Amino acid sequence: MRNEAAHKIWSFAVIRVTVAVVWLAATAWAAVPNVVLITLDTVRADRMGFLGSRRGLTPNLDALALRSVVFTRAYSQVPLTTASHATILTGTYPQYHKVNDFQVPLGDDLPYTPQILQSAGYSTAAFVASIVLDPKQQFARGFDRGFDTYDAGFKDWKPPLDRYQTRERRAGAVVSRALAWLNRRPKGPFFLWVHLYDAHYPYDPPPPYKSKYASAPYDGEIAYADAQLAKLLAALRARGLFENSVIAVMADHGEALGDHGEDTHGIFLYDETIHVPLMIKMPGEAFAGKRIENRVGLVDVAPTLLRAAGVAAPKEIQGQSLLGMIQPEAAHGSSSSESPQARPVYSETDYPRVAFGWSSLRALRSGKYLYVEAPKSELYDEAADSKEEHNLYATSIGVASTLAGQLTDLRQKTTSAREIPKQNLDPLAQAKLAALGYVASGSNDIKGAAAGQGADPKDKIETGNQLHKANYLIESQRFQEAIPLLQRLIAKEPETPLAYAQLGNCLLATKKYGETVPVLRKLVELNPDPPVPHFELAIALLATDDIPAAVTELQSVVEKVPKWTSARLMLATAYFQTNHMREAVTECEIVLETAPDLYEALILEGRALVASHHYEAALPKLQKAAMLQPTDPEPHSLLAEAYGKLERKTEAAQELANAKRLEAKSAK
Repeated sequence: MRNEAAHKIWSFAVIRVTVAVVWLAATAWAAVPNVVLITLDTVRADRMGFLGSRRGLTPNLDALALRSVVFTRAYSQVPLTTASHATILTGTYPQYHKVNDFQVPLGDDLPYTPQILQSAGYSTAAFVASIVLDPKQQFARGFDRGFDTYDAGFKDWKPPLDRYQTRERRAGAVVSRALAWLNRRPKGPFFLWVHLYDAHYPYDPPPPYKSKYASAPYDGEIAYADAQLAKLLAALRARGLFENSVIAVMADHGEALGDHGEDTHGIFLYDETIHVPLMIKMPGEAFAGKRIENRVGLVDVAPTLLRAAGVAAPKEIQGQSLLGMIQPEAAHGSSSSESPQARPVYSETDYPRVAFGWSSLRALRSGKYLYVEAPKSELYDEAADSKEEHNLYATSIGVASTLAGQLTDLRQKTTSAREIPKQNLDPLAQAKLAALGYVASGSNDIKGAAAGQGADPKDKIETGNQLHKANYLIESQRFQEAIPLLQRLIAKEPETPLAYAQLGNCLLATKKYGETVPVLRKLVELNPDPPVPHFELAIALLATDDIPAAVTELQSVVEKVPKWTSARLMLATAYFQTNHMREAVTECEIVLETAPDLYEALILEGRALVASHHYEAALPKLQKAAMLQPTDPEPHSLLAEAYGKLERKTEAAQELANAKRLEAKSAK
């Protein structure tokens, strides 16, 4: 009986492998497959049931995994949302696409999976859950290339709206929007990208997950997202789309949750933030249940999806299709890019440099080792030390040197000559990032260094955590709690620019302008390049009546960011207050070139022209201002004065009457 049972199992296995080989060998399937990409933001691999977790958070993903190929050792190339998604969608390394910060645009010359599939006849749609992937909000510019529909549309957070109505969406809302698109999609194959952001800090799952996971809200977010994904998968089945779809599910990066001292992500390159879940369901559920133990990277996703769709991958793509690894028998004789052999996996993070001015980090996972290039480099034997707790660098210099050489060689082969555009964040963009738990430097040219230079993030991680906590307090408008935290941090780390930046923000918000000035002066001394601190210092200087000093700061700002409307209007106001009317008019004119209907610029220029006795020139500015704001009496008062000086008494009397009528109306 035992031999008979074994023979049946062996026979079934042979049939299954044969079917899989036939499927892979067929380059033109019965129907062109749909491609569904699901990215789970900030999800650790060790929370997935299909990767061994016993927490019971992911029953729906676990069920999908039984119908998919699971990659047990998949790794992100960078632990930040925008940068990691750039790698996923382009199939190139961060050092090639150069999207190392939130505002760096995706180059239009990069290979891009949505555009490639669109050119191949696919309908394309994206449904993203966070403002950091909204191209119209200064982030993820270029990510909408190749999409027929790119559903973002986020906005500023203002009362009474909450964060889920402005800067991010819960999984339920994202899935609902995707389902509505499925109902109206054009005929033919489609590429659908669904991005869920729920597991990202701050962890705030909706009921009933909020109470069920009160002691572990991060887990609650994952359980909630899993339940919402069930609706998407069920909808695909109900519409007859599931069987003929390639469905790829992965996290963009993980979350530290205190491991190695890091609270969230972005700074370190250990497994808690770099090891990610990855599964790919093939059409017809070919290779269902197969598990691949070799290391792979998210850089391999794009070429895999294109190959599965029967679309040629551009030569610029640096990742390797995983189909040969899925079924090496069928890949016999294919190119070396399909080799199933284990490959080193590279990761990096520039966030410590960009946000804090510390050293960048780079890592290579090769064989049984993790090597981290840093000012104090690290080496871990992951086979014996899965938690990466015992640094072997000092006692294994030879191994570390070999891996360092491999890392350098890989970077040299995969780095492009593309320059990173210099980015300047305005205060609004900084606030948007802070609300999502990120620290914004104000410039990606902050004083800092590449890997191996500058402060080692290991020595500064508590500073990073405290700045992250301060961000959350500021975002929650708990300024009085943030102020002493930041003052203590500055006393301990007096050369930390971002501590001064955050303290300055708190003092400005609480209108402690006299205390704000020395804090922001120290900030611009430490880091004079970013324009935002100069702008905020100017606000405090104006509030303390040091107008000449404010003018100096604002002149610096508009020189660096010529199209910053708020800065130019503030400078124009300062000129007006110091009786420099010609300069005030010039600044207003510059603003009106790009915003011809901006009331604030029109009324301010009108005031300056009247004050400098240019009455005729003031008339069109004030007339337009009156038209834009029909209930404001000021344009009419100024028009009355201008007409009177021009001896146009009838018009002067009419405008004076209008001004008095509006003043009386507003007084009621």
